[in-house]
Amino acid sequence: MTHSPASRLTSIDQLRGTVIVLMLLDHVRETFYLHAQVADPMAVDQVEPALFVSRLLAHLCAPVFVLLTGLSAWLYASGKPDGRRAASAFLLERGLFLVVLELLVVNFAWTLQFPPSVVYLQVIWAIGISMIALAGLLWLPRGALAVLALAVIAGHNLLDGIRVQGDGALAVLWKVLHQRDWITVTDGLRLRTSYPVLPWIGVIALGWVIGPWFARGGDALLRQGRLWLAGAGALLAFVLLRAINAYGDSPWQSLATLGNTLMSFFNVTKYPPSLLFLLLTLGIGLLLLRLYEQPRVARALAPLADIGAAPMFFYLLHLYVLKLLYVLAEARWGQTHGGYFAVDHVASLWVITAVLALALYWPTRAFARFKARRRDLAWLRYL
Repeated sequence: MTHSPASRLTSIDQLRGTVIVLMLLDHVRETFYLHAQVADPMAVDQVEPALFVSRLLAHLCAPVFVLLTGLSAWLYASGKPDGRRAASAFLLERGLFLVVLELLVVNFAWTLQFPPSVVYLQVIWAIGISMIALAGLLWLPRGALAVLALAVIAGHNLLDGIRVQGDGALAVLWKVLHQRDWITVTDGLRLRTSYPVLPWIGVIALGWVIGPWFARGGDALLRQGRLWLAGAGALLAFVLLRAINAYGDSPWQSLATLGNTLMSFFNVTKYPPSLLFLLLTLGIGLLLLRLYEQPRVARALAPLADIGAAPMFFYLLHLYVLKLLYVLAEARWGQTHGGYFAVDHVASLWVITAVLALALYWPTRAFARFKARRRDLAWLRYL
């Protein structure tokens, strides 16, 4: 039994839409709950369980999105007669576009400052740099690329002890690759490497490697079995490696209550994403991708595919909507919590997220359908 390419792409779009909504929740938190900022990894003795769970769910966003970017690049290549060359060129162009987008459009949405004194190199930057890297790496044999991707994902924590100082060329390169830090460009401009890119390059490469599972005319049952085994295997590896408490992240602790102990166990590091962070999030992501191939699930979650079909449009729109809402709320009610306007409860964040997801769904769906109709407009490929 096989599925049509359209149905497979629907499952990918639905998973992408899922993590976009979880991203919205996290950005609502970063907008309306700044009085209770969380560390990385979180301080489990200081963060309430509801906030911990909200942040933990948001951990799925970047790994799943980067993995699907690599997978989508393979699907793009598979539909072209000169597949690798076309994919390599597109990845290079799109990656450069995303880097510029982060610097000029996304950063302004967070800071409302132009010219900026601080530029945060965040997830769009990381995806862009990863795409540029994949543009070259995809020429490797698939087996060699798989080994490289897994080696980067599994082994980069061995480099955690390497710390650099200053803003020399090698120091800047290392901060971009693996050390979350500040880079001073001029007296009036600093860069923050919020998303060190080395592990993300491994994740996007892994997405390319699993691309053939989704080949046109492939066996759906075989693909679903592979997704289940890969997802379950990643989660099992997470549990076993976490239980050993010897490698892959900051150690967890047995605390006074079961709840706090569980929070400590699942308290993984995102910047840069540790091996355990990626095992947990990618394992869940692969299992969700398997689940979304079920017809009943696909029908129930159809609206998520509309969001996932135009993720960049949703991303940019939600950033500016959130900033506008915050400015209006602060003008109306003032600074309610330690210098910020903020809501009182985590439950309010979920309510705001649900309302915004519904409100932003309609323009996103309209744009996705416009994008599908106007394939003659090449610039739409970038959004």
